[in-house]
Order: sequence, then structure tokens, then C-alpha cells
Amino acid sequence: MSPEDEKYYENYFDLFLTDGWKQFIEDLEGSANSFDVRNIKTEADLKYIQGQLSVLDRMIGFADGIRTSYDDITSEEQTYSGE
Repeated sequence: MSPEDEKYYENYFDLFLTDGWKQFIEDLEGSANSFDVRNIKTEADLKYIQGQLSVLDRMIGFADGIRTSYDDITSEEQTYSGE
């Protein structure tokens, strides 16, 4: 992994450890959990809520995606280097 790529991941890992990030994720989870299917009246409302939840899910899972990407790259590098 290049030094630039390593720094890219380190910056994210540092961010994910902050109280601000944890608070942000808690707020997103609260927003995602606030949708009530009993209040959906039309198909358009359903599609709108599905879109909102899709965005929230991507944001909530962002840290996991970054970690998985990093693990995949480092694992691949270890495999090719014979470690």
C-alpha cells in the first residue's frame, strides 16, 4: 500500500474513534429508527422512505466499509508478499 493510501485509511480510522463520529452515527441510527411503516399512506411515500433509509444505511455502514476495504487490501498484499 502506498504511503498516501496508508494515510487515507489512518485519517478515517482516527475519525472513527472520535466522540463526534460516535455521536453522528447514533444520530443517524435514531433517524433511521424513527420511520414508522404504519404511517406510510402511498407508494410514493414508501419509495421516499426507502430512499431515505438507503442513504442512512450507507452512512451508518461507512466505517465498516472502510475497514473492510483496508482489510482486503492488506490481506491481498500479505498474500502476494508471502507473509
